[in-house]
Amino acid sequence: MRAVICRAFGEVEGLKVEEVAAPTPKPGEVLIAVKATAVNYADALMTAGRYQTKPDPPFSPGLETAGVVAACGQGVTRLKPGDRVMAILAYGGLAEMAVAPESETYAIPAGMSFEEAGAFPVAYISSHVAIRWQGRLEAGETLLVLGAAGGVGLTAVEIGKAMGARVIAGASTPERLAVAHARGADALVNYATENLTERVMALTDGKGADVCFDPVGGDLFDAALSALGWGGRILIVGFVGGVQQIPANRLLVKNRAALGCSLRYYRWNAPDKLQRSVDELLRWYDEGKLKPLITHRLPLEKSVEAIRLLTGRKAHGKVVVVPELR
Repeated sequence: MRAVICRAFGEVEGLKVEEVAAPTPKPGEVLIAVKATAVNYADALMTAGRYQTKPDPPFSPGLETAGVVAACGQGVTRLKPGDRVMAILAYGGLAEMAVAPESETYAIPAGMSFEEAGAFPVAYISSHVAIRWQGRLEAGETLLVLGAAGGVGLTAVEIGKAMGARVIAGASTPERLAVAHARGADALVNYATENLTERVMALTDGKGADVCFDPVGGDLFDAALSALGWGGRILIVGFVGGVQQIPANRLLVKNRAALGCSLRYYRWNAPDKLQRSVDELLRWYDEGKLKPLITHRLPLEKSVEAIRLLTGRKAHGKVVVVPELR
């Protein structure tokens, strides 16, 4: 099979498509004939050796995928060859074949394409577990989403609306804000030209946001923290803009909370909540409340370009690699 291979940690330009042996599913795993795999910022971090999961080279990046079950390992009972599935992976999705745990492989709804499914698991499930379980967002509350036109940010906008919240979308260009508005955002903040804290306070009549979804970090974190009202919760989802420092005194004064959230640890420590998240997300998809935005589709040989579109902030929504494209 063809696969994108990392033979030494470094820049993604070192990734090459090679012919390698197809993996064999172990007990409790399924082998998936890949139809679409979305790229994530974590693919660049893993290739550089700076991600939480650090596989020994050679390996293939790719944290999520969609395709058809080709074979099942011993003990697999819920799935069978021929099933259309999407899956969360430790790595290995940028290939023609990938293995995934049965417990983290899900049937694709009848109306969902492989490309949508390949872009669904990481972003939507990550956002949902953060907002539902950590943020405890309630209907009628205000959700501030930073990086709201990115692959993860857009899912947070949609999920906030599905949960009955008022959503304020923050982004750095009018084009990005337009994307978030089209996905349901009620109000917009251009934090490249506006003061984030002042704008959010104005939009909430001085009350502040109840929850902030922050996949950006860096300098924006301080302004977002100030934009929270009493009892506000800021969700630390990523560090694209740099690792933020959290002043404890500013949490105490307004009874605020800063909460980290990683999908990886829900998979290991709260699988029941993870399954409930998946069930709710798929129900919302069937109801038309969620619609993955895929802005680029590239062949396997252009996986480096796919990752660079994402890390260079040249794409809205998700970038998908489709092995069958030539």
